[in-house]
Amino acid sequence: MILATGNRHKLSEMEELLPTVALRPLPAGFEMPPEDGDSFAANALIKARAARAATGDVVIADDSGIAADDLGGAPGIYSARYAGEGASDEVNLDKLLREVEAADGERRAAYVCAIALIDEAGAEHVFEARCEGRLLAERRGSGGFGYDPAFVPDDTGPDDERTYAELSAAEKNAISHRGRATRMLADHLGLATGGPS
Repeated sequence: MILATGNRHKLSEMEELLPTVALRPLPAGFEMPPEDGDSFAANALIKARAARAATGDVVIADDSGIAADDLGGAPGIYSARYAGEGASDEVNLDKLLREVEAADGERRAAYVCAIALIDEAGAEHVFEARCEGRLLAERRGSGGFGYDPAFVPDDTGPDDERTYAELSAAEKNAISHRGRATRMLADHLGLATGGPS
């Protein structure tokens, strides 16, 4: 199965979440098309369709990001390039935390993930999931990537102040947006996963 991503962090997480699947990267030289859809699902399908056209294989592609309530759902589908094309995770997170601080709201946010599958018959399926939480004013933890060091998920409980970046990989995968969407995909395919259902 081809995983249509150039993000090594996503590849690593997906390999943990789908331990019974041999995930293959995109062919060398493959250029991802512009992600110009208006939703996570639309962007995941853009990537999946391009990978399918290039390989003819079963493909999965994900599009994910964070949506801050105080910013009307921003950065949303622009999460990977919130501070501009080529901006680092740290620079994107800096911008988000500045804007959330200026909004002076409740700091609520959700991670969202949509996984698109194009199966052997060419049928398209999308599995979408969320993880609700809140954004801290500071960063904590060395794990994860992207906005993880400032995101405290609700699912760990009201007394657990750890960020995504402070959770173990197994803890994060059990509750994360990508973990949930991947388990929906695995259920559809009748596959075992690397975490709880």
